[in-house]
Amino acid sequence: MTASSYQPRPEHKFSFGLWTVGWQGVDPFGVATRAPLDPVRTVHELAELGAWGVSFHDDDLIPFGSGDAERSARIAGFRKALDETGLVVPMATTNLFAHPVFKDGGLTANDRDVRRFALRKVLRNLDLAAELGASTYVLWGGREGAESPVAKDVAAALDRYAEALNLLCGYVREQGYDIRFALEPKPNEPRGDILLPTIGHALAFIGELDHPELVGLNPEVGHEQMAGLSVVHGIAQALWHDKLFHIDLNGQNGPRYDQDLRFGNGDVKTAFLLVDLLERGGYTGPRHFDFKPARTEDDAGVWASAAACMRNYLVFAERAAAFRADPSVKQALADSRVDGLAEPTLGAGESLAELRAEAFDPEDAAGRGMHYERLDQLALDHLFGVA
Repeated sequence: MTASSYQPRPEHKFSFGLWTVGWQGVDPFGVATRAPLDPVRTVHELAELGAWGVSFHDDDLIPFGSGDAERSARIAGFRKALDETGLVVPMATTNLFAHPVFKDGGLTANDRDVRRFALRKVLRNLDLAAELGASTYVLWGGREGAESPVAKDVAAALDRYAEALNLLCGYVREQGYDIRFALEPKPNEPRGDILLPTIGHALAFIGELDHPELVGLNPEVGHEQMAGLSVVHGIAQALWHDKLFHIDLNGQNGPRYDQDLRFGNGDVKTAFLLVDLLERGGYTGPRHFDFKPARTEDDAGVWASAAACMRNYLVFAERAAAFRADPSVKQALADSRVDGLAEPTLGAGESLAELRAEAFDPEDAAGRGMHYERLDQLALDHLFGVA
């Protein structure tokens, strides 16, 4: 393939958050290594790289505490940049974690007045999201948790979380907004333990809401790996439930702090298999990159890393398509009897009595090889480009 084969196009639906390329390199041990980025410039730079969309927290676009005049001016400038470049806003979210008022959470803070303020903040940004055409509204509860179990009544916190989602779903229905909510699980950081820490927790929670059809998931690669879980299995289950409303792509090296590496860095095999799943699993939403350019990078390095996220996705997609089309792979899949799992265990019209009466030789079955090692190596060969 030529380099032009990896050129992003609108149909790829690649998007970035303002907070991603706009990260200044601040961490718990060091101050900023880069200057702030103007959102207007960010839109133009991303469009130049071939991105399709841009997402934002309210505070990314309008600094916390801004007056009405500044708010209006910033929104107008952002909208003008969108019109000039053709970029869309597929997703928006609310920052309920940075300001000290949210140190104990936003929607699940012990203090009722903080919860009420958080809800007002979300509602105001929901209006802006609808105005800018966003169809997904992400809720990441980074501060919704505790460092000590005795400090948080988890049942009451989940009641308040559900109350907030029920109110917000009711609001978008009343306003006629074409917006769905997507919960973003994460096990820890910045809180010691965060509520709804994994895909499974969030799916169970959604089932208890008044309007579960309006609430899905925004899983993040690194967050699931922080929990020591299979990202590919988790995303596959979200797809199975028809709850993959949005996805955050980045890189991570196992269960440690949230690294937010560019997509393709970190666990490369997982990234390859995840792209394989997304490309053949029916997901039609944005391929959203939630990464942080390394704090070692200057301004040029920021945009190089953003371009690399999209390039890596396209490389993985090409390799995954070749893997699935390879006759050797098709034979290996057949030898491993992978398609056999799609056949119902009980046949059509078959009774449990017939099932129980069936003869079976467990020793013979135990001796069957599954040939998974060869299948897995073929996947790696395609990933390495040596197949």
